[in-house]
Amino acid sequence: MRCTLVSSYGKFAYVYDELMADMPYPDWLTFAETAWKKHGKPVTVAELGCGTGSITIPLAGAGYHMSGIDLSSDMLSVARQKLEEHPQGQRFLREGSIRWIRQNMAEWELPETVDSVISFCDCLNYLLDEKDIRSTFARTYAGLKPGGTFLFDVHHPNTLIRYEEEQPFILDEDSVSYIWTCELDVPRREIEHHLVIFAREGGQNNLYRRFEETHVQRAYDPEWLTAELLQAGFSEVKTYADFEWVEADEGAERLFYVAVK
Repeated sequence: MRCTLVSSYGKFAYVYDELMADMPYPDWLTFAETAWKKHGKPVTVAELGCGTGSITIPLAGAGYHMSGIDLSSDMLSVARQKLEEHPQGQRFLREGSIRWIRQNMAEWELPETVDSVISFCDCLNYLLDEKDIRSTFARTYAGLKPGGTFLFDVHHPNTLIRYEEEQPFILDEDSVSYIWTCELDVPRREIEHHLVIFAREGGQNNLYRRFEETHVQRAYDPEWLTAELLQAGFSEVKTYADFEWVEADEGAERLFYVAVK
């Protein structure tokens, strides 16, 4: 079964933060800050695929005016709850430092242009058709001010091969567990992730709720992505590897793109 971003984050949204607790969010934040030091510090930033706000909220805390964009209403619901519980959440809302917007990243649009657009945690790999990649790039170019930056990361195609070779993945924690298997379509560079998740319900009976999720991602040729960014109008495109400011090669797991309008 092929899932889109609409169906991929339903029940999963409410255990997402616990499952992703080990994700390197500080490294994504550091990468963005370093890129902005090189290319100009923004005031307004849009995040495509903001999820539960794990990057949006800290950037608002750092003084940026954030627009968190995601297609999943469940993920945005969790993000709003996290913001309400944040010590500075009400101030962020009062000052307009954060707004949450439900949109498809391939069709996103704001009333005004922004200084920078980011999309981390391999969000663009969830776009399964080349036309959606092109549309996202075109919309992002149109949504940026002159000199603005587009920062994003994607899985290297070889990473999907490693996923299939190293599966299954198993997590066994007190509150949530999963069994994760993968199926790779080599010609399309498309991988289907199957997850069986057991989430603790709480209460005295220690019952667990079982549900299944299927997520599909597609990797794209790195040079093709660069060419499409240039075709969209970006004047400068650089590619780096794995949170480091080094040239990406075949051994990279994540490719980081910095495109300048």
